[in-house]
Amino acid sequence: QVQLVESGGGLVQPGGSLRLSCAASGSIFSIYPMGWYRQAPGKQRELVASITSGGSTNYADSVNGRFTISRDNAKNTVYLQMNSLKPEDTAVYYCNADIAPHRRGSYDYWGQGTQVTVSS
Repeated sequence: QVQLVESGGGLVQPGGSLRLSCAASGSIFSIYPMGWYRQAPGKQRELVASITSGGSTNYADSVNGRFTISRDNAKNTVYLQMNSLKPEDTAVYYCNADIAPHRRGSYDYWGQGTQVTVSS
């Protein structure tokens, strides 16, 4: 059984920073792309950032230059460093990963979500 466990959310003032972490555990043969999505109230879930196993990254235009995604393959962990946070960044942030639990086949896994609130 594969699990993704997120941590690091919370309340922060505009202009502040937070760092989210997401650790994968369980039966893992290999992890392919990992990413962060977010969903604000009344809005669709959207991609924030993604990173391949080789370290290539992709960002939504709204966070490019403010957020940095990284991963530690030895720890099966992906991070999202969020700087210069804005009220519009308020959302539930979800970790996502394409994981092969064994040699054949990979599946899409999601974390439980962590709330990020940017407010004064």
